[in-house]
Amino acid sequence: MSVKIALAGVSGRMGRALIELVQGDAGSQLYAALDRPGSALLGQSADAAWGGTSKVRVSADPGEVLPGAQVLIDFTRPEATLSYLDVCEATGIPLVIGTTGFDSEGKARIAAVARQVPVVFAPNMSVGVNLLMKLAEVAARVLDEGYDIEIIEAHHRHKIDAPSGTALGLAQAVAGAVGRDLAQCAVYGREGVTGERDPKTIGFATVRGGDIVGDHTLLFAGIGERVELTHKASSRATFAQGALRAAKWLQGRAPGLYDMRDVLDLN
Repeated sequence: MSVKIALAGVSGRMGRALIELVQGDAGSQLYAALDRPGSALLGQSADAAWGGTSKVRVSADPGEVLPGAQVLIDFTRPEATLSYLDVCEATGIPLVIGTTGFDSEGKARIAAVARQVPVVFAPNMSVGVNLLMKLAEVAARVLDEGYDIEIIEAHHRHKIDAPSGTALGLAQAVAGAVGRDLAQCAVYGREGVTGERDPKTIGFATVRGGDIVGDHTLLFAGIGERVELTHKASSRATFAQGALRAAKWLQGRAPGLYDMRDVLDLN
């Protein structure tokens, strides 16, 4: 039986990738399509951008089109996600949230909703990236002493938040593995006379340019050797596939706040 899937942010890069994936998947049914108020797609077929004939029309009203859906997949912006949370909480619709850039209040709101409905909230839906995070924990425990830890990430010119949610997730995985508080040890870029590097810090370097889908490198720099763990995404299809996998995994789950490592049984 097909899972009835609602998609939010259908005019975006991830939204378009998800529409194509869901329409081609025998175990899924495109049930609803949402986009921002004022979008040029409102009222059109969800797949109109590439000449499709879907009967699902794009709407800006989640309260109208979400009831009846079995899951909402959301790749939008924090303010849009928060508006969808209210409807999902009221109707009991599970969520897959791939949106990044939330502040502490936004994350707290997601956690509150997850006490009522099951939510997968992950900065990156890629299977490879989530395996990378698991490997990062193992490497951090082995290389804690005598190795400096840096994270280098690169994305396309249109990405609006930095560092990426994935880079922050990697840093949190590493910090947790070695007992550090990321809020205290993170260094976001360097400029001027910075002095000698504190060995207990975790550094970030951010690149923005062109159409880079997403590159992440976790660097452990020691004396005489370096260990680098790298993931490079060549297509947004990898994120879409992970999100769809999470949407199916949520069916029948108890309320709770899950991540992709739960979906992939990596915890």
